[in-house]
Amino acid sequence: QCLFQVLGTVPAGPGPGEPSSAVFNVGTQYPLTLQLNSTNSDTELCRIHFSFAEQGNYSLWIKNVNDTSKEITCAIFIDEEPVNSYFPILVAFLVYTGLASLVAIGGYLMGLDVVRNFMYRMANTMETERLINSELGSPSRSVEASVHAAAPVAPGRRLRSLDTFRGLSLVIMIFVNYGGGRYWFFKHESWNGLTVADLVFPWFVFIMGTSISLSLSSALRHGSSRLRLFWKVLWRSLQLFMIGVLVINPNYCLGPLSWDSLRIPGVLQRLGFTYLAVAVLELLFSMTRLDTITDAWWYPAQELVLYWPAWLCILALETVWLCLTFLLPVPDCPSGYLGPGGIGDFGQYSNCTGGAAGYIDRWLLGENHIYQNPSSHVLYQTRMPYDPEGILGTINSVVLAFLGLQAGKILLHYKDLHKKIMTRFLIWGFVLGIISAILTKCSRDRGFIPVNKNLWSLSYITTLGCFAFVLLFITYYTVDVKRWWSGAPFFYPGMNSILIYVGHEVFADYFPFKWKMMNSQSHAEHLTQNLVATSVWVLVSYLLYRKKIFWKI
Repeated sequence: QCLFQVLGTVPAGPGPGEPSSAVFNVGTQYPLTLQLNSTNSDTELCRIHFSFAEQGNYSLWIKNVNDTSKEITCAIFIDEEPVNSYFPILVAFLVYTGLASLVAIGGYLMGLDVVRNFMYRMANTMETERLINSELGSPSRSVEASVHAAAPVAPGRRLRSLDTFRGLSLVIMIFVNYGGGRYWFFKHESWNGLTVADLVFPWFVFIMGTSISLSLSSALRHGSSRLRLFWKVLWRSLQLFMIGVLVINPNYCLGPLSWDSLRIPGVLQRLGFTYLAVAVLELLFSMTRLDTITDAWWYPAQELVLYWPAWLCILALETVWLCLTFLLPVPDCPSGYLGPGGIGDFGQYSNCTGGAAGYIDRWLLGENHIYQNPSSHVLYQTRMPYDPEGILGTINSVVLAFLGLQAGKILLHYKDLHKKIMTRFLIWGFVLGIISAILTKCSRDRGFIPVNKNLWSLSYITTLGCFAFVLLFITYYTVDVKRWWSGAPFFYPGMNSILIYVGHEVFADYFPFKWKMMNSQSHAEHLTQNLVATSVWVLVSYLLYRKKIFWKI
């Protein structure tokens, strides 16, 4: 429902009956409708709908049906076949699959007694020769010490699946932030709908809620006071907020920060506020002891019943979001407007980008202190600044983190009861999926509340919550229950998530994370650069893990 935009003008032919031509570049992400208008009368001559492919050359032929008729026909012909833009993804997939297979095969072989004994014998022989040659004394005692130092440490009770889930979200987030190979599905959706890039931040929020439940419950059981934990939570939230302000406003390298253009909302800022809100709810209503009456009628839903005051708070928050979104009067905009503004909706509400969410941010924070180039700018040509990490959307961020908190409650109340844990994960995923289907009417734009990352709409968090529960089920089953997978390599960045996230933002423009390309239009070069950059951060997280360096705030 966008207004037609002028693509260009085809000049008149040099003489009667002589053709003329013009060259235009068009986008390939979405199907396009081309309309030819008469220059003199501005009336429509013909219209054609077509899906163009990357780096293809096309001809749009326009001609009269016959000499006596004024009827115009349009037809598109392919002059040069487009390239297969997805081939680099296939090559990258095969390379990484091959590397993963080699690592898996190597780990399997090293687990065989024959191979392990052979490696120990080789190591002992080499160590003996080294000690004899260097005249350092008896080799046997040193060799025994070396073997003893290499003995594996008994595994702890920490759930690797949670760190794997967090690390997977972080790795995808880094990849899409670095460009995602310039593929449209690795970029944020312009407005309604979902791409891969729209999945990862909500998953990070979800798993943060799960971690809050586990960490605060453990601290309370070990005797920490709620007041002391509150001050720790408040201090951590403030640190996240301040780090976020510095990361998204890099001009501090050139001098003092200028308040005139300082962006206030951001990813870490939202994480900080969400963490504070959900942690306070947990401190207010969590139980120090998890003893329950197993024969009570509500026992199958104990993780819900025992925390009903917190659920009331969440329902109240969601009611606030719904009322502000659909009832707040916005100047020159219809009530409950959820559109992108600009040329969307036939240009009727060009200055209404985001409806109430955008209005609240511009009113409370000021236009200069929010994001100036939202994802809707390219497709819908919006002129109003809009921040996808704004104030109103933070309410739903809190709700999503609380759903993650619910996953943590399930892990706590059904500890080591794997079947019950996984069953509840799937039930939650199913319920949230049904809610999403109702809210969206299983459509992109025609539902009551469309899935929209910019707005962090209710259907967006229920959809992503559904995906998160299913993904947590898969990682929990494969990593912690069956132990088919160690969680590597995603486990390592999941153990150092804040450090890796801040690092990837600060060093984004430095080698080896970025370099000058030979062909800036090549998906292969962009994909190579972005995958190398992401892999380097995974390697950094692995080295930090081996050195036992973890940045906690």
